Amino acid sequence: MEDNMEKAINKKHKGKHDKPKPWDDDPNIDHWKVEKFDPSWNEEGMLEVSSFSTLFPQYREKYLQEAWPMVRAALKECGVACELNLVLASLIDMVSSHGIKGIGFKFRSYQGGEDLVEGSMTVSTTRKTKDPYIIVKARDLIRLLSRSVPAPQAIKILNDEMQCDIIKIGNLVRNKERFVKRRQHLVGPNSSTLKALEILTGCYILVQGNTVAAMGSFKGLKQLRRIVEDCIQNKMHPVYHIKILMIKKELEKDPALANENWDRFLPKFKKKNVQQKKVKGKEKKPYTPFPPPPQPSKIDKLLESGEYFLSDTKKESRKWQEKQEKQAEKTAENKRKREAAFIPPEEPSKQDPSEPDNNKKDVAAMAKSLKEKAKKFGKQKSGENIDPEAYIAASGKKSSKKKSKHS
Repeated sequence: MEDNMEKAINKKHKGKHDKPKPWDDDPNIDHWKVEKFDPSWNEEGMLEVSSFSTLFPQYREKYLQEAWPMVRAALKECGVACELNLVLASLIDMVSSHGIKGIGFKFRSYQGGEDLVEGSMTVSTTRKTKDPYIIVKARDLIRLLSRSVPAPQAIKILNDEMQCDIIKIGNLVRNKERFVKRRQHLVGPNSSTLKALEILTGCYILVQGNTVAAMGSFKGLKQLRRIVEDCIQNKMHPVYHIKILMIKKELEKDPALANENWDRFLPKFKKKNVQQKKVKGKEKKPYTPFPPPPQPSKIDKLLESGEYFLSDTKKESRKWQEKQEKQAEKTAENKRKREAAFIPPEEPSKQDPSEPDNNKKDVAAMAKSLKEKAKKFGKQKSGENIDPEAYIAASGKKSSKKKSKHS
């Protein structure tokens, strides 16, 4: 019984396709390598028709019309049919001049030389299509063409090792001015930042409007998406990402560090935000279960002042009296302002004739005091400690006295 249970369990968990294959442990086989498609793998071709179409802006119309033969030739080699549908310029003029009413729109499809239909591009499989994934590549091709990628560059997407990613950045920031500023950080002065990212990630990058179109390997596209989103969301400037990628590129050259963690070698950048003024929140009042007291109404205020019981004539007389008082205050203030222009300014006081005599008396008193100090210094003994500064000052005063005698 137990043996039957074990067999049932083994049957349940192990499928018939889970058997070990001879190529699973073969060291000569690279399981990550994408092999180029061989038409002999699918000689019968596709059973159903698959098609994709995309719109494009009107300003791309002229360029696509010129580059369409090149695109058709590239897709023809892969067995994919393509169609370009444009809007007639004459119809646009007619709509703008006469309006839509009364005009019957007749479109003709553009298939290599004729005029035109709608603003769209369509790709579809044919009986000659062998590769089932080539229609997805063709879809990416027309998406890149609609995003302003040049045709020679967009055709490279048909190669197996080339992938593409269209990163939408328009909805990451609400403010338009901030969005434009951060998008410019991604481009850099003279497109220097963009060129550095192209070299380090190995991807072609085109910043156009609200999207970033990129072409390259899966690894490079993954790195680029993170860099673009961090830049637009203001998490990290692209210059810091460039520094990290340069360090990683140098570490890849050392085989000894192939199986080690590189976090200790990579720089850690801290985001420095400008300090903003903190909004002062309202202080929370202490909680009380009782509601606040009701505020007195206008009638309550009139009852308190006694105006509620006055008659209409008394109310009007009181209003008139208040008006007269305000008017009197206003007229008095205006009168004071007018009279202020006629008040003469204060004149500077003239010097009194008695002031020179007073100055002479002060000078005489100072001279007398200096003479007394000089006499005191002369009477002092030579052995005493004399302050040199005081002695020099005293000697200077004596010499001035002699000169005054001679004069």
